[in-house]
Amino acid sequence: MFRMMKTEIWKLKRYHMIWAGVLLMLLSVLLTVFSTTAADGMVWTFPFFAEQVIKNNATMIFPMCIALMAGYIIVREEQDDTLKSILTIPVSYQRLLWGKLLVCALLSLFLGAVSSAFTILANLCMGFSGCSLTAMSQTLVQVIMNCLFLYIAVMPIIAVTARIANGHMIGTILAFVYGYGGMFAASNSVLADLYPVTASLGLIHYRSYDEAVHWNTMVCFLSILAAFLLSAVFVVTAKEDASGQTVRKRKKVVTKKGW
Repeated sequence: MFRMMKTEIWKLKRYHMIWAGVLLMLLSVLLTVFSTTAADGMVWTFPFFAEQVIKNNATMIFPMCIALMAGYIIVREEQDDTLKSILTIPVSYQRLLWGKLLVCALLSLFLGAVSSAFTILANLCMGFSGCSLTAMSQTLVQVIMNCLFLYIAVMPIIAVTARIANGHMIGTILAFVYGYGGMFAASNSVLADLYPVTASLGLIHYRSYDEAVHWNTMVCFLSILAAFLLSAVFVVTAKEDASGQTVRKRKKVVTKKGW
């Protein structure tokens, strides 16, 4: 498994899709910066700015971003017509899929670090107060861990659409709707703990200092665990012929008689 992950990491160097993920992380921060210009009397500080970045990541940007990138990484073997050559070696399609999903988990940590860096740089440009070393460290940990938990929450969509030909685009759309639904789930404390997207916020204690915000950490953990187990079921039951390829039947050529 380690060699498979190492090979997948080497492949990432030639994927331009990685830069698309970085740009999407930048977009999340820019959307937050744009919201600071609203004349609503809100006093912006660095901790509050970081919280808004985390919210935008969870509900609008990251689920779509990681589903797009993971689906692209999985489907490349089919588009490059290398999957049939890889499956000739003693490696099952399930192990191959697990290797790709684990690399995508590392990729989510990387994107979380990128988002944290963009958040801190944007704050330095905007000059919000409260930008201490403790606040920056907390932002770094919360953003990175939130991206990892969000990836686990989206994994079932990635795993099930991997069985469909060109399913990464379908998975991206579903992930966007799935993430956007977190905005509605957040309005109810019980539903927020159960819904995997918002449960990821509970695991990082998002706005826990607010008396109006209550998280049931155990329920949030079970929600994310259920998403992971569901993903494992989809991967284990995946078949080698369910890799999205369609077998084309050869047309019979009718030989004309005579000259």
